[in-house]
Amino acid sequence: MDISLILQFAFATLLLAASPGPDNIYILTESVSKGWRQGVGITAGLMSGVIIHTTFVATGVSLIVLNSEIAFSIIKYLGSGYLLYLAYGAYKEQPMEVVVGKQAEAEAFVTVFKRGFIMNVLNPKVSIFFIALLPQFVSDDGLSPMIQMMVLGFVFMLISFVIFSGIALISGQAATMVQHKSFWTTTKWIKVVLLSSVAILLALLEQ
Repeated sequence: MDISLILQFAFATLLLAASPGPDNIYILTESVSKGWRQGVGITAGLMSGVIIHTTFVATGVSLIVLNSEIAFSIIKYLGSGYLLYLAYGAYKEQPMEVVVGKQAEAEAFVTVFKRGFIMNVLNPKVSIFFIALLPQFVSDDGLSPMIQMMVLGFVFMLISFVIFSGIALISGQAATMVQHKSFWTTTKWIKVVLLSSVAILLALLEQ
């Protein structure tokens, strides 16, 4: 397995996880209103849901990639188009309002864990995103594509868990930071450039 590809994937994951999106903003608002444990519980659930998507993509897509050049090309171009669509969505994003106020009582860990898990598993965009992203970082030598995708999924889970939990732990400071317009402008363009770059690289990828 190519270590340089893993590092590139890790860096891309880091930027995506740190950029404001529905999941980490939800974690932030829940942590601000109900405490950091609420945010960590949701994060744990979300990352557990990633296991389902990663397994689905790794077992299904790896077989397609190995056995059909036409199917590989279809996945490649659809994935590239989807990433460009996400980049356009990032460009059109408006700043979200995060209000810092008095904290309410936190819910039980099991309750918020299940909520995060269900949120992730029932979101087809996660699988589509992995279908578009994971094959690009799979090398053609060494371990099987399925195992490589599982490793990449674990890297995604680990980095995202650290970032999201960090957001929960520093929720008060983070909420103050995201109230500044410059924060949203900077992170918006990071996402646009990152997603567009990955989409172009994916389109140029060869089996």
